[in-house]
Amino acid sequence: MVLRTRFTELLGVRHPIALAPMGGSAGGALAAAVSRGGGLGMVGAGPGDPEWMDRELPLAAARPDLPWGVGFLAWAAGVDAVRHALEYGPRAVMLSFGDPAPFAGAVRAVGAILIVQATDLDEARRAVDVGADVIVAQGTEAGGHGARRGRSTLPFVPVVVDLVAPTPVLAAGGIADGRGVAAALALGAAGALVGTRFQATAEALVDPATVEAIVAGRAEDTERNRVLDLARGSAWPERYTARTLGHPYLDRWRGREADLAADPGARLSYEDDVARGVIPALPRWAGESVDLITDVPSAADLVVSLADGAAEALAAATRGPR
Repeated sequence: MVLRTRFTELLGVRHPIALAPMGGSAGGALAAAVSRGGGLGMVGAGPGDPEWMDRELPLAAARPDLPWGVGFLAWAAGVDAVRHALEYGPRAVMLSFGDPAPFAGAVRAVGAILIVQATDLDEARRAVDVGADVIVAQGTEAGGHGARRGRSTLPFVPVVVDLVAPTPVLAAGGIADGRGVAAALALGAAGALVGTRFQATAEALVDPATVEAIVAGRAEDTERNRVLDLARGSAWPERYTARTLGHPYLDRWRGREADLAADPGARLSYEDDVARGVIPALPRWAGESVDLITDVPSAADLVVSLADGAAEALAAATRGPR
């Protein structure tokens, strides 16, 4: 079964699967591997550091025949960073967590596809207002950052699909195997944006110890909180929290976020613990689908596996019980 959707037709990819542009994980090699597998690989440029982009974007752009994209944090990146990335010829630009309006003109000027992530209905409406070509509906099960008062993927996606029609929607949050991709399609989405599962792949820019923790992790080990952003001195807007695996600083400061924010020595203590190897250099971002991750394949093979699994799940659902 070939899963053709508005997303695959718009982006020119074989499978309705996109790599979430995860900062610190989704570099050029990972994006290129996802594109080789028939999905849309996206580089996670975050705030848009030029040196980092100049190192990673050429890896994604090495095959001009394969579409790829790049993602930015709308609250942290500048328009110049987006314009710099566009010089490498991405097929799509994704904007998350903040107002996409300042960037939309630059993306449209070169004919790239504008993808905007929404974590609530207000953000979905804003994505429509700025003319997004694709909208990502992210449920609170997702790893990494998301809405502090978000909604679960299952009820959120179809509401967004109805709200923004006819704009195609990608479902995100808690998707790590073919059944999850099939569920996204059944909810009316045109595909799935997958994050945590791609962290445990051969090409991901992830510390080996973090990969091991993801493979061994369980959904109940994950937690959505602001503690690690505050401890790191990260300027993430308060409306967004982050889902991660367990961490000593969560245990130390859980429920005392105001005290943490007011403690001038907390960040120095965090940085010292990172330098001494007491805690990982980055939080271990992971979503509730972590239970489904049991191996570390190549990303290209994973895309094919997700697509095949989705086709099998949809076929099984239509056959019914035997």
